[in-house]
Amino acid sequence: MPKLKTSSAAKKRFQVKKSGAVKFRHAGVRHLATFGKTHKQKVGLRGTSHLDASDAKKIKECFPYAR
Repeated sequence: MPKLKTSSAAKKRFQVKKSGAVKFRHAGVRHLATFGKTHKQKVGLRGTSHLDASDAKKIKECFPYAR
């Protein structure tokens, strides 16, 4: 049986952790200081987060070898 391919788009954007949670980076951070974002928005966009379980299930299909 041939090897299964991981989605190239998904591997650039998501990381499946050992616990099964899917880590991602927030959208809209590239130009954080521009376009009149409020301080509250900027603080909320810092760092990374984990996807909701329903969304994570879809992303995990792109990673055939993730545990």
